[in-house]
Amino acid sequence: MTGQTMRRRVVVSGRVQGVGFRWNARSRAAELGLTGWVRNLPDRRVEIYFQGENGAVEEMEDWCRLGPQFSRVSGFSVTDEAPLEYEEGFEIR
Repeated sequence: MTGQTMRRRVVVSGRVQGVGFRWNARSRAAELGLTGWVRNLPDRRVEIYFQGENGAVEEMEDWCRLGPQFSRVSGFSVTDEAPLEYEEGFEIR
């Protein structure tokens, strides 16, 4: 499966807002060459969509399970999504 494009939606809960989760997610996604976006949800969870080469997607998913230094991820859900034909960059929404 190496080289295929994948897209995932991840939602994390716990202490994930106010700890730099979105900023760190954007940095990590850029390092991995992923596209997508991240946003805070009203219920204090964080939602992340990311797309790219399957190995990079897996690495990003692993990162999301831990989050940045001051976060504490206590809930995690992941959904495979259909890749988008065109998406540029990774943004904070």
